Amino acid sequence: MDNLEVIGIDLGGTAIKLGRFGSDGKCLQSLSVATPQPATPTAVLDAMALAIARVDNEHKAIAIGVGTPGPVDASGRIAKVAINLAGWRDVPLADWLEQKTGLPTILGNDANCAGLGESWLGAGREFRNMILLTLGTGVGGAIILDGNLFVGHRGAAGELGLITLNADGPECNSGNQGSLEQYLSIGAIRRRTGLEPEELGNLAKAGDPQALEFWQSYGRNLGIGLTSLIYVLTPEAIAIGGGVSASAEFFFPAAIAEIERRVLPSSRTGLQLLTAKLGNQAGMVGAAKLALQMKQF
Repeated sequence: MDNLEVIGIDLGGTAIKLGRFGSDGKCLQSLSVATPQPATPTAVLDAMALAIARVDNEHKAIAIGVGTPGPVDASGRIAKVAINLAGWRDVPLADWLEQKTGLPTILGNDANCAGLGESWLGAGREFRNMILLTLGTGVGGAIILDGNLFVGHRGAAGELGLITLNADGPECNSGNQGSLEQYLSIGAIRRRTGLEPEELGNLAKAGDPQALEFWQSYGRNLGIGLTSLIYVLTPEAIAIGGGVSASAEFFFPAAIAEIERRVLPSSRTGLQLLTAKLGNQAGMVGAAKLALQMKQF
């Protein structure tokens, strides 16, 4: 089979990252451009089209995948809402890009794309069933079942950060109370400690007892949240990504201990807790994989 080429795009609030990939996963060319401000749909579309022309100036790509910061419809055509982007509601971005570029286009939620990327080329490449949890500004997630991204019948499955950890906890933008996100996000860490995750990681490296105690508590909350997901999905592996994962060495032991205490061995035999491998490239890698799967090569 020829090594077909596709474009993967990760649309973020500050940057648009894109790359041209072969079907073997090799990145042939990549580029990052600033997201227009304000990031209106038409401004973003124009910026994307210009960037696509730069990474595919020989017109070798045959399809485009785009990860967007919010839910998309089940058919991968419409960005229903895009977090931190101005004026985004039910934007037919796939149609618009197809008209601009002439290339078949599919959309996916950015966390789902990151999970697909990790499954394809990152921490999950050896597993058919895995979860990705991203710990950052929010807490996102993705579910890979039998090698395929699971999005549910309406396209909105995998909002793993919105499961309930504490029924009476802090209010969440989702309408939930005490969601996992309210205990694991960067904002939650700031609210609890007044510090940035990186600062707490540096303090822990230096042996600061309060920082080490914080990360233990953080790991316990992560483990409790993962317990619910493990019982439902029984994954082979859980990959943890996002900026907070840089301090995984300080909170993984407590998370693992909590999982071992709370989850029956029959539901966790062989389970691996891993750090994600692709960093901020995961979204565009997964978007490229979406494009390849759309074409059914």
